[in-house]
Amino acid sequence: MADRMNLEGAAALVTGGGGGLGAATARALAARGAKVAVLDVNEEQANAVATEIDGLALFCDVTSSESATGALAHAREAHGPASVLVNCAGVAPAMRILGRDGPMDLEDFRQVININLIGTFNLTRLAAADMAGLEPDDEGQRGVVISTASVAAFEGQIGQAAYAASKGGVHALTIVAAREFARSGIRVCTIAPGLFGTPMLLGMPQEVQDSLAAQVPFPSRFGAPEEFARLALSICDNPMLNGETIRLDGAIRMGPR
Repeated sequence: MADRMNLEGAAALVTGGGGGLGAATARALAARGAKVAVLDVNEEQANAVATEIDGLALFCDVTSSESATGALAHAREAHGPASVLVNCAGVAPAMRILGRDGPMDLEDFRQVININLIGTFNLTRLAAADMAGLEPDDEGQRGVVISTASVAAFEGQIGQAAYAASKGGVHALTIVAAREFARSGIRVCTIAPGLFGTPMLLGMPQEVQDSLAAQVPFPSRFGAPEEFARLALSICDNPMLNGETIRLDGAIRMGPR
């Protein structure tokens, strides 16, 4: 049986690393000895996390080829080519396809797809190109890509058309990328969180938070970002986890609204 992935001294990239799931994952990777580049459009938050973990903060607009290429070049210069990429950058607006004021603005839909799906693809393609040139471990593994979907990929609620479509795309991309990258020894997995205690949910009124948490069968609470990070590390450690989208949701199945 293969040993768990050696993260000591390994270079890692975390998009959306300035807060929420990304920040928790950056901290967890650093605690295992990885050299972490924290990529975010919010430079202040990225700097705060990077300072805490002795990492590298980089501005990165995941929707831009130029921005992402530049960020990875800076990370590569500082830490070497990354063997771990965790895609956490994302947005989750609520908009109906047909609202009271008419149809959803097409640009609103396009923006969510650009950040959540195209952004994930953008970083995946660039990071995988670096990983393919790394020396393999004893089992031929060169790297791992972990993306973030959502339970909305499977049970999107009313008002989540753009979000569900984007996260459904991330889920669909997972097996395709895993099959293609197999020849290079690069694994690809996705985590599909349920209701997690991110700034977006924690900013809601307490009664709304309590109502949402009560919908989770067990444990009946929001997931902690550290639990997402723990699963990300488990994916790094278990070489048979590949091509899979893993629900992390306390058994919740979302209703229509």
